[in-house]
Amino acid sequence: MEEDRDANGPVIRYLGDSAISVEFGDRIDAGLVSRVHAFDAALNQLCLAGVIETVPTYRATTVHLDPLRADVREIEAAVLRLASSECDAGGPAGQLWEVPVAYGKDFGIDLEDVAAHAGMTPSALIEAHADPEYLVAMVGFLPGFSYLSGLDPRLSMPRRSEPRARIPASSISIGGQQTAISSIEGPSGWHVIGRTPVRPFHLGRMPEFLFEPGDRIRFRPVSAREWSQLDRDAARGALIAKSIE
Repeated sequence: MEEDRDANGPVIRYLGDSAISVEFGDRIDAGLVSRVHAFDAALNQLCLAGVIETVPTYRATTVHLDPLRADVREIEAAVLRLASSECDAGGPAGQLWEVPVAYGKDFGIDLEDVAAHAGMTPSALIEAHADPEYLVAMVGFLPGFSYLSGLDPRLSMPRRSEPRARIPASSISIGGQQTAISSIEGPSGWHVIGRTPVRPFHLGRMPEFLFEPGDRIRFRPVSAREWSQLDRDAARGALIAKSIE
């Protein structure tokens, strides 16, 4: 099938017979993220037959389908109707979470390099990174890996020229104009500036996945001693992150 474009709507791309991508743009932009989240919520409310799940990103939603049950043309028509109806991007916000972070030293081995790149002292960088309220723009790459929009532009830094084979679970990192909360240990080309005891993904805990697209994050700097206590609690299944709304 060929891709379709409504006059003022998204581009629809067919990903084989089991998924379609509904693309609203090609950039990182707060308004675009809000539009994607609003569209994704509205599409899920339709409970269309054959739709297994949807995965919102910065600029698009991927709709995973059961090809034996889904009527692709019906789903395409629903997508275009929703796009033309201008889904309410001002709807209810996701949860606001307070996330403790130990910055620098063994917790964030790249903090001083990032501070130097930004022309700041390490303490000023910590303050600038912990100050904003971030939006969980998307979750992916690894289970529970949370990409956050809202980084202070002064802290933006190109990704590492040589990615590391692994960084610790729950690292806080910066890559380009984004910051992120990693989930499990894995490879990364981002700059690690801290670590949280929070587990965004914890198998066997309820909920296993903590953050969802549309949630908001506030970071709270903590000492190494407090981090260690919170980490012990998190290992036992405690959520640690506080919902503050």
